[in-house]
Amino acid sequence: MDSALAGKFLGFYDTQLRTDAETPSAIRVARLGPLRLVSFQNGRGFVTYPHVDISSGVDLSSLVREALAHYELAPEITKVEWKTRGHDHAPGLHEELLANGFVAGESESIMIGQASNLAVDVGLPPGVSLRQVSTEADVRAMSAMQDEAFGDPVSEHQAEALLMRLATNDGMELWIAEADGQIVSAGRLEPVPGTEFAGIWGGGTLEQWRGRGIYRALTAARARSALKMGKTLIHSDSTEYSRPILERYGLLRVSTTTPYQWTR
Repeated sequence: MDSALAGKFLGFYDTQLRTDAETPSAIRVARLGPLRLVSFQNGRGFVTYPHVDISSGVDLSSLVREALAHYELAPEITKVEWKTRGHDHAPGLHEELLANGFVAGESESIMIGQASNLAVDVGLPPGVSLRQVSTEADVRAMSAMQDEAFGDPVSEHQAEALLMRLATNDGMELWIAEADGQIVSAGRLEPVPGTEFAGIWGGGTLEQWRGRGIYRALTAARARSALKMGKTLIHSDSTEYSRPILERYGLLRVSTTTPYQWTR
């Protein structure tokens, strides 16, 4: 790996993405010390912060308790994610989160690279096609497929949140792959205003369709669209399924991110 380039990309990530640009669909944002306490329409809370030493002069125990109290006073919030990054200096944060009822999720790789590296021609299996979607029926079908792909119960909350985002016309795009009228893979493209970045998110493929190049083709389509928007860099939080695919196209693993989840 090119460590110098990875360091450069990580610097871009910290300065360009760890701002309000990180949560474009937020309905409320409160500040608590270095933290941004974000609330979303679908009853989800999200805790994030810029790249700072959050242990410097901060009582982490009090910070975590106060952040949680903020959400406990909002009955519409049923889940809260505290997003940590592997390159931050926050000794003791893991223990404080666990002590306050958060559960550590699976770590993912923060991947960054040139959009042009992803915008390649990828063959699709016979009968599979790609398209961008925006109608309510398509968005609900896409959301249900992603729930199934990730092993979650089908929920209307994510579909409602996506429909609200589309209504704001903020540049987000939804892409699907389908076969015989069935959605088999899907993902979002989220251009980040005022930056060089677009994010690729929510990539999920039904288990029986994995390993056939569909995710690669869907990623290439989103990268081409990002380039048309003038975005030259792609970022993504990637599972161990998608990370090797992105690495083959030149994206670099610049750090890790681990979500900690609290459920009411």
